[in-house]
Amino acid sequence: MNNGMKKHKLRFEGGSVLVLTAFAIVILAVLGVGILTVGYGLKHSSVRYKNEAAAMLAAEAGYEKAVFWMSQQPDMLEAVISSDSGLSGEIEFAQAKCNYRIEFDKFIGYRPVYRIISTGQSGVFQRTVNVQIVQALSGWDMGQCRVPISSTSTGAINFVSGEVIDMPLNINRDTARPNSRDIHIIGNPRFLQHVAMGESRYTSCGSDKYSSVMNLFEGGISFNQPDSRVVDRATIEARVERFRESTLPEFRFSPVGDAPVPNPHGAVQLELWVDGDGDGRLRITNNCTVRGFQQSWDNRTYDFTVDPDNPNRFTRYDIYGYHLKPETEETQQYRIEDTYVSQTIGSFETEPGGQIYIDGNVIIGGNRPHHHDGDQVLAGKLTVVATGNIWIADSIRVDGPRDENGMPSLDNPNVLGLIAKGVIKVVDPGMTDPDVGQVGFEPLEIPEYEYRPIGLADAGYLPEDPNRHLPDPTVVEAAITIAGGGWGAENVRRGSYGGRKHYGNSDDDLVVRGSIVEFCRAPVALSGQAGYLKNYFMDERLLTGILPGDIWLRGKYIPAPAGWSDYRLLD
Repeated sequence: MNNGMKKHKLRFEGGSVLVLTAFAIVILAVLGVGILTVGYGLKHSSVRYKNEAAAMLAAEAGYEKAVFWMSQQPDMLEAVISSDSGLSGEIEFAQAKCNYRIEFDKFIGYRPVYRIISTGQSGVFQRTVNVQIVQALSGWDMGQCRVPISSTSTGAINFVSGEVIDMPLNINRDTARPNSRDIHIIGNPRFLQHVAMGESRYTSCGSDKYSSVMNLFEGGISFNQPDSRVVDRATIEARVERFRESTLPEFRFSPVGDAPVPNPHGAVQLELWVDGDGDGRLRITNNCTVRGFQQSWDNRTYDFTVDPDNPNRFTRYDIYGYHLKPETEETQQYRIEDTYVSQTIGSFETEPGGQIYIDGNVIIGGNRPHHHDGDQVLAGKLTVVATGNIWIADSIRVDGPRDENGMPSLDNPNVLGLIAKGVIKVVDPGMTDPDVGQVGFEPLEIPEYEYRPIGLADAGYLPEDPNRHLPDPTVVEAAITIAGGGWGAENVRRGSYGGRKHYGNSDDDLVVRGSIVEFCRAPVALSGQAGYLKNYFMDERLLTGILPGDIWLRGKYIPAPAGWSDYRLLD
């Protein structure tokens, strides 16, 4: 009996093992399927994320290539208007590709806005980058931080202790001196806003050129930045020509200077004032003759302009002495708004703004008693472009509200732009004085021509006399662009030859409230000699594109505020 019970128990135990084994197999099978599913899902997700990342990187690569292409164009608006070349493209990668295109988007005020749409694809995944792009603007752009000292050579010009540079700064790369800093510093000047350098921070051997001065750049500093195109003649020619074409015919001038004086140069004289109703007014005198001085016996001045046929050479030019107008030439008066035009791209228009084009030279200033508070005052928006020089012969201010520091406030609508293919300089009003040495006094009573005084008459002289000086301070409130040299003062001399005439017995103050773009540097004075002390302030309004004419020259393009978006598509 016991044997039977044991056999029955064994049979029962054997059946339980089989059931448990089958159950375990089912569980393991389910776990295996789950593990395989999870593994497949992870692999699929990994492939998906990899393809999405590749698509996004491809889209960004197309965007970067488009921005680089834009930076190489002499005139981006002209590229959009006249040609499709380069406005679209394609890039192939090992596991991805992208297509991009560039198109004109709109104007914000006078500032063109472009759009880059770049779509990257990897497998079935697509990522698209859609960015609104604007040209970067700056406060003080330099083709080189050097001053011409002869026809073929330049000298370093330094920022020094005590100077405070409160405007964004951009300095192009100096290819001739790769192992030296392209910004020249003595002591401890302060740079309060961002500085952009075209050069590398390091020498060809890897040494840090900037380690000893990095603490001076309180607003930060960037390297390997795109150059300003103020040094590119093709860019200047394209933009000046487009400006001419968009200017009203009655405000395009080609002055003839035919007065019988030595070194005659044709010029247009502009005078600005505000009438009793608060409206901006403009006097234009065409066909003036500037008596140019070039003191070949004195090779110690810095009066150079860039040779238009060779940007690596400089030539001494005739500085302003005085000017006359024909008695038959009538001075015309206009409202500033009479000069207003809108530039048009397709169905898009800029806001209206004033434009004056002179194929020659310009004198801005006049006999101060005829103007409001004695200065040239602008009410309105106006850009003046000259193929020659622009001579500053008085203080120039904009009308309208100001902040507590004396700057035009952000809501001030009045603005002036000055662009010259030659130079823009503050004149020396003492060139017609009897005490200028070998130049001598020139008689101004010439039949059929009328002497046109500028600035202020010296003490003891009548307003019509040629013994004159500029105000102290001399104030210039404008966006200044010089394609043929540097911003500065004429007749600044070296050595023991003395200097330009000034108001009193010490250096006068030169106040700039605006921006400066210049091919190279030019001095306003030398230490211990007559001239000017610099007081330069950035007009923040200019960074918004408030200026008519689209003459900005930075080679860098950046996303507009809130102008970046990206999204994904699944084929």
